[in-house]
Amino acid sequence: MKKMLKNFSLIAILFSTTFIFGQGKEVQKNLISHESYNLYKPDNTQAVLLLLGGFPEDAAGIENEFPISDLANEKNVAVAYLNFNRKLWLEENEKAELAVTIQELFTSNNLPIDKIYIGGLSSGGSIALLIGNYLSQNLEYNLNPAGVFVVDSPIDLAALFRIAEGNIKRNFSEASVGESSFIFNYFNEQLGNPNNEIAPYEKYSAFTYETQNFENLKNLKNTKIRFYTEPDKVWWKENMGVEYEQMNAFHLKRLSEFLTSNSFNEVEYIATQNKGYRANGHRDPHSWSIVDKEELLQWMLEE
Repeated sequence: MKKMLKNFSLIAILFSTTFIFGQGKEVQKNLISHESYNLYKPDNTQAVLLLLGGFPEDAAGIENEFPISDLANEKNVAVAYLNFNRKLWLEENEKAELAVTIQELFTSNNLPIDKIYIGGLSSGGSIALLIGNYLSQNLEYNLNPAGVFVVDSPIDLAALFRIAEGNIKRNFSEASVGESSFIFNYFNEQLGNPNNEIAPYEKYSAFTYETQNFENLKNLKNTKIRFYTEPDKVWWKENMGVEYEQMNAFHLKRLSEFLTSNSFNEVEYIATQNKGYRANGHRDPHSWSIVDKEELLQWMLEE
């Protein structure tokens, strides 16, 4: 199971040159810093990459772990690290509010809308799928994404509930039990127990395998989708005490196969090996580093 609540090293972005202050923004070179995002915008923007962090990750935290902006700007791709986190799912009003935030990001910074890509790590990837589906459905925002990708994300909330329940019973480690207890108690409070009523889980989850429910993904049928994961069974067993069937990798592979069987023709499951490391050098398959930055940008820019 993912380390959803692990404390990230959130490193502030320091600037050595003078800021130009605008309407709620700080501008330095190609950086536009806003309370909702940090945007790196090249002079001739051809595509836009929106990034959502894991549960505690803000814009600075994402950038620390996934510094793609320099490479992206060289290829005329704008990168927006979003300050939107601590969400495992989205209420309808939250989808609308996030959509408006993204819309304002595009309009106020004069960004092109023909190549929009949204991605996220862990819970951020689940939110990327949900908001991508919402934008594809609600065309009045004029922000139909060309692609969405997730990085080792928990896309099935009912499965996550049961994994947490099992981890508590196994009592592998204090960290594992603490994280699982949070999920188990929070889900019980907000959604109930899926063994008693599955409907709330179907309503909010990107995918519910046991009922084959993918309502929250149906509008992405013609959108490019990628599932990144690093299924290091030995690491997860030794560090978290979980088997393959409890890993995000297992559920992402199952979803990719399900979508492909339902005529989603641009779905890719990308399993990496020994690429998962945090910025501090700590080995962790549940990391942004499993994404090949150069290849991701090629995927975005291909015709």
